[in-house]
Amino acid sequence: MNIYVGNLSREISEEDLREAFEAFGKVASVTVIKDKFSGESRGFGFVEMPAKAEAQSAITGLKDKELKGRTLKVNEARPRSETPSGGRRPDGGRRF
Repeated sequence: MNIYVGNLSREISEEDLREAFEAFGKVASVTVIKDKFSGESRGFGFVEMPAKAEAQSAITGLKDKELKGRTLKVNEARPRSETPSGGRRPDGGRRF
């Protein structure tokens, strides 16, 4: 299961996030999303856990908990939308 983790501290590392989630089970991957220019965390990331029960337990156990001074927002990640790059509407934003 892919898990969204929001409200991350700018100083958080992927290893910090992995350690928090490994308390609930096996972690397949961890990605902290970073700004492509500054390299700083953008404040969110994703954790992939193969066992759904362990992932649900991690979501419940870590939601609204503090990590590195920030209260985590944790939930199942939604699939990426099919909107074109930039989030613009195919009709140029016009409404008919």
